[in-house]
Amino acid sequence: MESVQVIKQRFGIIGNAPSLNRAIEKAIQVAPTDISVLVTGESGVGKESIPKIIHQLSHRKHGKYIAVNCGAIPEGTIDSELFGHEKGSFTGATQTREGYFEVADGGTIFLDEVGELPLTTQVRLLRVLENGEFLKVGSSKVQKTDVRIVAATNANMFEAIKKEQFREDLYYRLSTVDIHLPPLRDRQEDIHLLFRKFASDFALKYKMPTIKLTDSAIEVLLKHRWNGNIRQLRNVAEQISVLEQNRTISAETLNSYLPSSGNNLPAVIKHTKSDTDFSSEREILYKVLFDMKSDLNDLKKLTMELMKKGNSKEVEKEHQGLIQKIYGSNDETDYEEAIDEPEVLSIQEHKNIPQEITPSTDKYHFAEEIEEEETLSLHDKELELIKKSLERHSGKRKLAAEELGISERTLYRKIKQYDL
Repeated sequence: MESVQVIKQRFGIIGNAPSLNRAIEKAIQVAPTDISVLVTGESGVGKESIPKIIHQLSHRKHGKYIAVNCGAIPEGTIDSELFGHEKGSFTGATQTREGYFEVADGGTIFLDEVGELPLTTQVRLLRVLENGEFLKVGSSKVQKTDVRIVAATNANMFEAIKKEQFREDLYYRLSTVDIHLPPLRDRQEDIHLLFRKFASDFALKYKMPTIKLTDSAIEVLLKHRWNGNIRQLRNVAEQISVLEQNRTISAETLNSYLPSSGNNLPAVIKHTKSDTDFSSEREILYKVLFDMKSDLNDLKKLTMELMKKGNSKEVEKEHQGLIQKIYGSNDETDYEEAIDEPEVLSIQEHKNIPQEITPSTDKYHFAEEIEEEETLSLHDKELELIKKSLERHSGKRKLAAEELGISERTLYRKIKQYDL
């Protein structure tokens, strides 16, 4: 059995990350068998190297090796491409055609992006995996094939199974052995090594001096997330090699070739709501009701203080914050009018009310009477909320809408409705 280092040199694989070495070891171990293999990993990590290793180290190395990108073949023709078709089986089928499974008999087929296969094709593929049998499109004759299947995907297969986009039985049949290739960001020690290899290759290809990175540029290179993995790193190295006149690359120059990825902190996703539903209307009504309840509780508290002390000026001084909360910072006159009302300040009259007229012994009876006598209109409260919010934000509808918890469009509609 060949060593990992020999295999990496033979197939041009760069890197010494333990996870990469483990993936290659598994490929070497499984190669002599006919076990189906599923290669997983993000796009651009180099999944196509594993099937080549498996094929070249197997007893099928003298047979055909066919790589098929399942995502690039239209759904209507993929069955014909994989299994062949008979003459006249569909419009345009002017002659009988052999499919990949028939051509690769005795060899290996690499199904890249296998998660993109239609469900009907998945059923056909499952039959090939189970007993090596398949039917050409338009034929009733069962044919046999002896093919080793290696598949690859960058999709979350369990999520696809959950959404019924991929057959669970086919997944377990394909992934007898699962080989996972790590993303480039998990191979920190390999990033600069790969960049130097690419820079050297492009210098040779374009007949120009090799680019070199400064220490600060190397630090930028290692900190970048590399969502496109090795493919993205290779493209960046090629761009810089071709476009830069100065062959010593600074951090500033390197940053100009890297997409702005921002920070890696989790983002808060704002779920937008449709303007056609009633969620915004309900929210503003809830807000109105909650604010009313809060104001009533504050009024009860303020009323009890007035009942106990009987001095409105002293109560006003002690509870200035509470009064501003209820009546607003710009509504002192409203408050003065409110405290002048006899129903609130006529404390002695309340104490002298005969028992038979007010039989309730509840010490909060006076506050409850205010709650019953006060006219509460959701329409007026909503109008008041909108007015105050617009005043606080100097008429800026966007900020007012955010404060009220409604869309700007809904606020505009309310403004027109109330002629504000």
